[in-house]
Amino acid sequence: MTGLPPLAVYLHVPWCVQKCPYCDFNSHALSGELPDALWLERIGDDLDEDLAHPDWSVAERPVSSIFFGGGTPSLLDPKTVGAVLEQLDDRLTLAKDVEITLEANPGTVDASRFQGLRAAGVNRLSLGVQSFSDRALKALGRIHGGAEAVQAVAAARAAGFERINLDLMHGLPGQSTAEALADIEQGIDLAGHHLSWYQLTIEPNTAFHSQPPRLPEEDTLADIETLGAARLQAAGYRRYEVSAWARDGQACGHNLNYWTFGDYLGLGPGAHGKLSAAGAAGSGLKVTRSRRTRAPRDWLQHRIGPRSITAAVEPAVLPEEFMLNALRLIDGVDEKLFQAHTGLALDTVAGPLAALRQEGLLREDRLATTALGLRFLDRVVARFLDS
Repeated sequence: MTGLPPLAVYLHVPWCVQKCPYCDFNSHALSGELPDALWLERIGDDLDEDLAHPDWSVAERPVSSIFFGGGTPSLLDPKTVGAVLEQLDDRLTLAKDVEITLEANPGTVDASRFQGLRAAGVNRLSLGVQSFSDRALKALGRIHGGAEAVQAVAAARAAGFERINLDLMHGLPGQSTAEALADIEQGIDLAGHHLSWYQLTIEPNTAFHSQPPRLPEEDTLADIETLGAARLQAAGYRRYEVSAWARDGQACGHNLNYWTFGDYLGLGPGAHGKLSAAGAAGSGLKVTRSRRTRAPRDWLQHRIGPRSITAAVEPAVLPEEFMLNALRLIDGVDEKLFQAHTGLALDTVAGPLAALRQEGLLREDRLATTALGLRFLDRVVARFLDS
């Protein structure tokens, strides 16, 4: 097992109080009671399937992080969260310092719920604040206000959470530079050590795509990016990934596993997984991707037959997949990680590496973009397809 990438677990909770108009995730407005007990049972069925896979040997591999994503995982009863964590602990090998993150909506939590989640074993929260402006939050279709976001952070700290990420967006409908920077200031005051800060984008199959709001002009967006980044740096944060800022030692371990092309189990409706196994003698790694049944109702009712679709990742695609993740990191990764996590020799990508370095888009000392390369990241990554 020591020759395989690190392993993480992702658990998907697809239900929300209401669907936000910008959201293109597999999330659905809840009608009626949350099916906690049935969700827990089906998570066990998903885990059974992965444990039984003849190639993966997941029970023997240490799990470095667990992440409850959604949707709105904070809708779950803390007892359900504790039960699923006990199930994972019983059947997998959890690292002693395993990072356990749960995404929470400030409109769905209070002091007692935070206390229950902390007692259940959650040791990191990601709060979907998005903005502290009531006007902006209303435009985004959020169910909380700015005051509730502030209260949620205070309640989480009182419950014993030391690691809290605040999720903030900018480039919001009608947002000025001053308003965006005010969100940054409040986030710095509250966040502690980690901020996710990213621009609102209009995605297909969303309400905003059907009825686009009026977004800030390009010059305003550029000012927000430049001034916001400068303020975060001055406050002691370092941009370690395209949309993530942290103080020393406070980066999100679960997301780092994705970006370094680590492995992960995907449990829950529509969840994706990536698992590596030793190939035949001399053939390197065999990388497989999986996808669970997407629709929550179908996933809950699925009792017979495979619960996911699996497909091997072809060697021709592996370089692009690796770079798509690794080059999101501002410092990139050591060159040795390419072979360790893909099973391919670095010579496989010698051509595009040399060309991109000559063009000043990649650093010479490691697999990382230059400042110019980061601006054109999609083009850089595309050069590794079928390399």
